[in-house]
Amino acid sequence: MKTVETIAELKNKISQYRQEGRSIGFVPTMGYLHEGHLKLISSAKSENDRVIVSIFVNPLQFGPNEDFDAYPRNLDRDRELAAEQGADLIFAPSVKEMYRGEPFATVNVHKRTNALCGKSREGHFDGVATVLTKLFHIVAPDTSYFGMKDAQQVAIVEGLIEDLYFSTELRAIETVREEDGLAKSSRNVNLTENERKEAPSIYRALSLGKQLIDEGEKDPDEVVKAVTAYLQTHTSASIDYISLLSYPSLEPVDRINGKLILAAAVKFTKARLIDNITLNHQ
Repeated sequence: MKTVETIAELKNKISQYRQEGRSIGFVPTMGYLHEGHLKLISSAKSENDRVIVSIFVNPLQFGPNEDFDAYPRNLDRDRELAAEQGADLIFAPSVKEMYRGEPFATVNVHKRTNALCGKSREGHFDGVATVLTKLFHIVAPDTSYFGMKDAQQVAIVEGLIEDLYFSTELRAIETVREEDGLAKSSRNVNLTENERKEAPSIYRALSLGKQLIDEGEKDPDEVVKAVTAYLQTHTSASIDYISLLSYPSLEPVDRINGKLILAAAVKFTKARLIDNITLNHQ
C-alpha cells in the first residue's frame, strides 16, 4: 500500500489505475480509523479492483466551538489498519494542499441540514460538501462508501452527487455495532464506566420506537414520546434530540408512512453520541 500527500501524486496513481482498466472504490475519512471505517474499506475492497482512502481533517467543517487542533490524529496507525482491510492507496494531504489560501469558492447546502445534527452545527455540512466536491473531482471514483451511523451526512452526500452530477455511485453501509448494540464510535472511549453501561440504551430506545411502528403506530409524536421516556428512564444522559423524519429528505411527517429515519443524539459527560434506525412503512 502506498501513501501520497499531493494531488499531483494522487492523479498519477489514478491515471495508472484507469489505464490498467481498474475500478476504483473511495472511502473518505478524517482518520483515526475505527471499526466502522474498516467496514467501509473492506466493503470497497470486495466490490472494486482498487481502494483509495483519504485521511484529511477538514477545517471547514469545524464550528467556532469545535477544536480542530484537538481532533485525534495517528496516520501510522491508520495506515496499518487500512492496509489490513485491503486499501491500495492512502491520500493524506495537508490543509495547504487542499485549500491553497482563502477559498475562492465553497459549496452551500440548502436542504437536509435544518434537522438532526445540522440544527446545532451551522455550516458543518457546507464544509463537508466542499471537501467532498474537491475529492470527487480529484478521485473520480466508481463507487464511494459512507456509513449509515451518520445518516444525515449520507442523505446530504446523496443530494450532492445527484445535484452536481458526479458519476460516482453512493454506497451506504449499515452501522457497525458492539455486541450490546452500541454504535461503534471513537467517542465511546470518553464514556465513564457507568455511562458505557447505559449507552446501549440509545439503540434499545430506537428499537422500541421501531417496534411500535411495526405494531401499527402511525403517530410520530407517540413514537418520539416512547423513545424519549425510555432514554430518560435508562440513562443519565441529556437528550439533544429525538426525531422521526422522512428519509432522505429529512422533513417532518404528520403520519408514519414511506421511508423514514428515527434518530437520536444524547450527551454524556464527555461524549455526544448519535444513532439511528431507517425503516420503510406504507
